[in-house]
Amino acid sequence: MFRAFLLAALLLLGSCGAAPRDAKPALWAVREGGTTIYLFGTVHLLRPELRWFSGPVRSAFERSDTLVLELVMTPQAETQALLDRLGRTPGDPKVAALPAPEHARLADALRAAGLAPTALDRDEPWLAAVTLSLLPLQKLGFDDANGAEQVLEGAARKAGKRVLGLETAEQQFGYFDHLSAAAQGRLLDDTLRGLPRTEPQTDAMLAAWSRGDADALAHLLNADLAANPELRDTLLLRRNRAWAAWIRARLRTPGTVFIAVGAGHLAGGDSVLALLQQGGLKVERLQ
Repeated sequence: MFRAFLLAALLLLGSCGAAPRDAKPALWAVREGGTTIYLFGTVHLLRPELRWFSGPVRSAFERSDTLVLELVMTPQAETQALLDRLGRTPGDPKVAALPAPEHARLADALRAAGLAPTALDRDEPWLAAVTLSLLPLQKLGFDDANGAEQVLEGAARKAGKRVLGLETAEQQFGYFDHLSAAAQGRLLDDTLRGLPRTEPQTDAMLAAWSRGDADALAHLLNADLAANPELRDTLLLRRNRAWAAWIRARLRTPGTVFIAVGAGHLAGGDSVLALLQQGGLKVERLQ
């Protein structure tokens, strides 16, 4: 549950309904000297019937000696402690103190999910928003165990590959915790308003991912984030810059690396790929 919390919040993609059964997601490579780095955009929660780990993606993974993910999850007890420390404020119930109309909409959404209307009253607004974003997907049977990260990490450990994380769990929770009150409130409000559109929006995103259409995916994701510039800067732009710098530094060490991060980070004009190209590196799309 807590891995799903973390990953779903960071540019979650999913599917609800008539999703494709066979996916051919996009894959890129950056090469310099004796180093090859593959870049694969993931979907964090998936249904088990979607087949994607084959073809060029599987071949690139098998050629790699190292798998790099957004993060390697900590034990659940440690993650729970982080969640309590950063997402809940003892004696200062942020969600319970929301204006009455917004709290009423939140209570209605929780009732619809079969939860108590006060279930999130102790949470910071960002944590309430993350929880709400997961509820419709969980109801439809989605599980992070079927997500790309879990599949890739399991295969890597079985094959004896090195597994690294670009970030820690504390960093990822911290991105939300350091958002301003205004940005957190906007995130919660947008999440509440967007719940009825979860199914068609996630279907469209997964369809674009499954056919490797990075441009369509960028359009869908940018539309979601454009209304909250602080959130976009915190969750997307700053992290893209940090990851592009990591890749440039890693290219100085020989080897073959398979990087798997949320697909939203590899789509659009501010993506990791665009930043690498702006820095003079050649990014090759693999078919």
